[in-house]
Amino acid sequence: MPTVLRSGPFRFFFYSADRDEPPHVHVQRDRAKANFWLQPVVFESGAGFNAKDLLELQQLITEHETVFLEAWHDYFGS
Repeated sequence: MPTVLRSGPFRFFFYSADRDEPPHVHVQRDRAKANFWLQPVVFESGAGFNAKDLLELQQLITEHETVFLEAWHDYFGS
């Protein structure tokens, strides 16, 4: 489960088993978790984050979308 980025209290990562899904990133802070699709950046699912957190996360992921997509393709070889 490679960590792609850390920003403040947030850790952005992939699961190895995600290979057959469209590009996306998981984010975690403490016990809160969320999943965002990358093309386009859209909240997919999660628990423990409030609406303000989710908006902040969507903005961070949008800012780093290229980094996440490059990491996805490097890791999964697609």
